[in-house]
Amino acid sequence: MGEERVFYGCMGLGGSWDTTPYGAADVAAAEAAVEAALDSGITAFDHADIYRHGKSEAVFGEVLARAPGLRERIVLQTKCGIRLPDGERPGLYDLRGETILRQVVASLERLRTDYVDLLLLHRPDPLADPEDIARALTSLHRQKLVRGFGTSNMNAHQIASLQAHLAFPLVANQLEMSLHKRDWVEAGVLVNTPQAASVGFPAGTLEHCRANGIRLQAWGALAQGRFTGREETPAERATARLVAALAASKDTTPETILLWWLQKHPARIAPVVGSARPERIRACADAARTEPGLSHEEWYDLWVTARGAALP
Repeated sequence: MGEERVFYGCMGLGGSWDTTPYGAADVAAAEAAVEAALDSGITAFDHADIYRHGKSEAVFGEVLARAPGLRERIVLQTKCGIRLPDGERPGLYDLRGETILRQVVASLERLRTDYVDLLLLHRPDPLADPEDIARALTSLHRQKLVRGFGTSNMNAHQIASLQAHLAFPLVANQLEMSLHKRDWVEAGVLVNTPQAASVGFPAGTLEHCRANGIRLQAWGALAQGRFTGREETPAERATARLVAALAASKDTTPETILLWWLQKHPARIAPVVGSARPERIRACADAARTEPGLSHEEWYDLWVTARGAALP
């Protein structure tokens, strides 16, 4: 595991969001997406055991089986800790140690690999015991089934509580972050203002991750197309125009501009690109291959335009 600039998020692979079996067309679509990612310089792939009810991992496993040597060329991560609704039982979170062990084994079987490079705990489980979690992670590490561990959607205190029971460091935390989902950056400048209470992002999380070498990953990094064709508000339309102008001036794509905005932050944010469309994946190639090409002023221009109001 190195300093991966961009992850490809595999949630869109595997067909429908139900238990209907995947077919040959779904495997072909996964192959096309993986090929587009590799062609774009993206060699890190993000999964979760729940994506498409496990079918995202399964079709990816088929891709790996058809491409000898590919596994050794990529970084492969998955997540566990969410249980989907089952009949009348609602969805819930489950980070009991025995569940983690069981889910990782199932993911490895679907992915057709002996190990994953990173395992992230998908969501905090209020009933979880950090010592129990730590025992499970330690077991996975000793068995060499998982090489590294991290969290997802967790705050600084939750990460620190778990880290206190581990002999090895947590190395990643995945959060929703984009030019649309800006509470992570807004929280840092709204301190001592009346607007501070309106921002729910947990204070100190970015700082804790930076201070402890925990790499931030940004899911939803392309903002679900809000600045590249799906604009709905005046601020989004103005931001889309600015993104397009910057892309044209720098001979790149609007998608790259959005990822550069995240990557320029000193927290070393690695965006997760979740589109299943090969052309949209390839539009992110410059973000995977080059340093962010935005000036200090351009970064702020994008932020202020997207927020639709001046900074405090």
